[in-house]
Amino acid sequence: MENLKLPVALVAAMAMQLAGGVWWVSQQAATITSLEETVSQLGSRMAIEDKVNLKRDAKQALDEIEELWEETEYLWEEANSMAKHMTSIIELQQRIAIIENTLNYVSP
Repeated sequence: MENLKLPVALVAAMAMQLAGGVWWVSQQAATITSLEETVSQLGSRMAIEDKVNLKRDAKQALDEIEELWEETEYLWEEANSMAKHMTSIIELQQRIAIIENTLNYVSP
């Protein structure tokens, strides 16, 4: 090891490779940091979009439920009206039956 002679070109090439390796690793670290930041921002944005979409979907569902409720109320009103008409018809039939019975007793 006392008479170790290294060519200057070999030392220069190794130094350049070492410098290039350090530069490449630092670029990779910067790229990774940038990508982590981007992913974090996208995650926040997606969370906000999900919240907005959820609110929109809940409002649409509520509107649909209100429409169905109104239709159901209309159907109940119609059923109630129909029941009243049926009751009126039955009462009328009872009166007619009473009149018919009375006519049978009165007529010889």
